[in-house]
Amino acid sequence: MTTHLQDLSFDLASLRAAYAAGTPVRAVIAEAMRRCASDENHAFIHRLTDAEIEPYVAHLDGVDPASLPLYGVPFAIKDNIDLAHIPTTAGCPEYAYTPGESAFLVQQLIAAGTVPLGKANLDQFATGLNGTRSPYGACRNAFNPAFVSGGSSSGSAVSVAKGWVSFSLGTDTAGSGRVPASFNNLIGLKPSIGLLSATGVVPACRSVDTVSIFALTAADAQAVLAVAAVYDEADAFSRAAKPFGVDFSAGPFRFGVPRPQDLNFFGNDAAIALFAQSIERLHALGGTAVEIDLTPFLEAARLLYEGPWVAERYVAIQDFIDAQPDAVFPPVRTIIEGGKAKTAADAFAASYKLKALKRVCDAVWQDIDCLLTPTAGTIYRIADMQADPIRLNSNLGYYTNFMNLLDYAAVAVPAGFQASGDAQGLPWGVTLAAPAFKDVPLLRLADRFHRAQAALSIGATSAKLADTPAIHSTDLPKGSNTAGTVKVAVCGAHLSGLPLNWQLTQRGARLLGAVQSAPEYKFYALAGGPVQRPGMVRVNEGGAAIDMEVWELPAEHFGSFVDGIPAPLGIGKVKLADGSWVSGFVCEAVGVEGGTEITQLGSWRAWLAQQ
Repeated sequence: MTTHLQDLSFDLASLRAAYAAGTPVRAVIAEAMRRCASDENHAFIHRLTDAEIEPYVAHLDGVDPASLPLYGVPFAIKDNIDLAHIPTTAGCPEYAYTPGESAFLVQQLIAAGTVPLGKANLDQFATGLNGTRSPYGACRNAFNPAFVSGGSSSGSAVSVAKGWVSFSLGTDTAGSGRVPASFNNLIGLKPSIGLLSATGVVPACRSVDTVSIFALTAADAQAVLAVAAVYDEADAFSRAAKPFGVDFSAGPFRFGVPRPQDLNFFGNDAAIALFAQSIERLHALGGTAVEIDLTPFLEAARLLYEGPWVAERYVAIQDFIDAQPDAVFPPVRTIIEGGKAKTAADAFAASYKLKALKRVCDAVWQDIDCLLTPTAGTIYRIADMQADPIRLNSNLGYYTNFMNLLDYAAVAVPAGFQASGDAQGLPWGVTLAAPAFKDVPLLRLADRFHRAQAALSIGATSAKLADTPAIHSTDLPKGSNTAGTVKVAVCGAHLSGLPLNWQLTQRGARLLGAVQSAPEYKFYALAGGPVQRPGMVRVNEGGAAIDMEVWELPAEHFGSFVDGIPAPLGIGKVKLADGSWVSGFVCEAVGVEGGTEITQLGSWRAWLAQQ
């Protein structure tokens, strides 16, 4: 094996460059297999043999690397996701079965050129956030084997962090696609529920599960999402991608931060400092922090294990656990068997409660574009976790358990390394969250946040983040994940805080800023009502500059917004003070008859103040 291959980083940009330079795909995959064979972290349950890998490599023989988006990319698969002809264990050897075909999304990835190398270790039946609940061995942290790797997608995260594969698939019900990312210095994408197919995935809580993606960079995660996010008719929970509307990632943007009394770092002072730095980093990227009450989010989180959703875990493996209860790890069995006692009445009562909580939680999106939280407040040693498995595991889910119940998308992103305490030198991360289908803006913002830490290495490798490409605004996943936006200038009742502003905010619009028109408009308070409105008329002389706001509105909602505008008003082009033109409110000349000219005030708010 050449030094070149031994030193090759498996981030996608480095692999593409290697293939473009003529490196054979078989040489790269052989190097990846060599790396995986050194597994002392218990990351894999099954590493594919040469014979098992051969069909995937042979499929690439004679293929132009540029013709496939993920040509020759080695990846790992959490062992509750099917790979054809390889046993799926879900972390329980007695449960194992051998599928005849791969999971739907694995098929999409293989068709795009990827090469599966192994089935990754996990907390049994995806029940846990720590990685120790496996008969195949407690999966060890990629940086310090005395510490937990995070779970349940433990091996998926460690295999990427160690540089053995380029990316991996995990699953996420309560944080399993985010906590391991935080503990191993990775990007962890928890996509919107249903965006990735669950056909061929052993469920935990089927109604709130999602497959997740671990990657070295946000750009890599987005490249995988672009291939994998395909609507699956066979999956009753599959949802086609929807337009994400306003892209807040480039700023200015507003981000929610939990109130100090809602934060819990479980005695980890180093994590407190890193979270404060994360807030400042978002400020530097153009963000404005908005303090939010996390209480209803935390109340929703408690429903996942204290409520009837635990019955979904029981339903998923009911026949097996009833027949072979001793085959299930004690902490896992305790949790899953707790679902037996839940009644239909419990389920309906909890669903009503969740519906009410979601209404309260969703209200925050009127004030913020995304939410910033720690991914996990702290990290534990394996020995401590095994001595107190339920309580410490619960601590790890403090910031993650509500996310899928409330139908949000989230990206875990590295935030630095702990400078003190028992976990000194270990990575720590934060999570950016937003409503469903905002995956792309979240990934773009996560990429900017990640790259603001200039000297950071990727995963537990020596490769530097600065050597990998950033996400470009034109990089989009397959499907209709954006419909673009339209800028709209408003001058009256649609201004912030005024009676008709809701017509913008309920359509997902965001304020870009205050502006003035060119000094070429006469301004009138129009007759009629009950909502008082102004009218702007462009004139050749005698005009003035008028105070306005520019809002960015998802293009998909622009038509309904315009349709609701009454005569004599309409949307036309308004000239701004800087000479640019933007869509905005204009008024027919005949419409100002009976109105009051207020040009001299230059502001609708000024006129309202006089009333």
